[in-house]
Amino acid sequence: MFCGILPWTWFSSSLLEASNVLIAGGNLIRKVLFPAEVLPIVTVLAGLAHFCFGLPILAAFLLYYRIPIVPTDLLWFPVIVAVQLVLTLGLALLLSALAVHFRDIRDLLSNLLTLWFFGTPIIYSLSQAPPPVRRLLSLNPFTHLAVAYQEVLFHGGAFVEWPRLLAVGAASLVVLALGYAVFDRLRETLAEEV
Repeated sequence: MFCGILPWTWFSSSLLEASNVLIAGGNLIRKVLFPAEVLPIVTVLAGLAHFCFGLPILAAFLLYYRIPIVPTDLLWFPVIVAVQLVLTLGLALLLSALAVHFRDIRDLLSNLLTLWFFGTPIIYSLSQAPPPVRRLLSLNPFTHLAVAYQEVLFHGGAFVEWPRLLAVGAASLVVLALGYAVFDRLRETLAEEV
């Protein structure tokens, strides 16, 4: 379960903080030469640092419970982290820009993330879900990230989630491009609205 909680905490806390970072950093945004996109990016990178600090605890649990780790599967771990980083950055840029104009986004996001958590196989196994529910869960991009983390770190054997992970990676690049495009479009009005 910790294999899924750790990346989820990075994801959800980054999005929640990013939704308020431009409002809280309003004095910086009003400065002429300050690039506003730095604030949500730093929020996501700070969450990544917290994630990395949690990895030794996860490693200690894996060693204590003698979970077999396949070294070749560990080569996928940086790829999974990179895909999550790109997805989180794209959503953080999008949400931070929209939250300046629509202040209720932060409150709605908190509830949406709670629902999203239960729609992600973190506290239950994807194989336990009935086939129709499993198809619905497969629409959730974080499902594939959580399963990828679990396969690489917890389940021994071949890493079979890689095609879905690469598909989520491609979709994450689209989300990043969309998030940056929306952020760039709203950039001129950020200082006025804060």
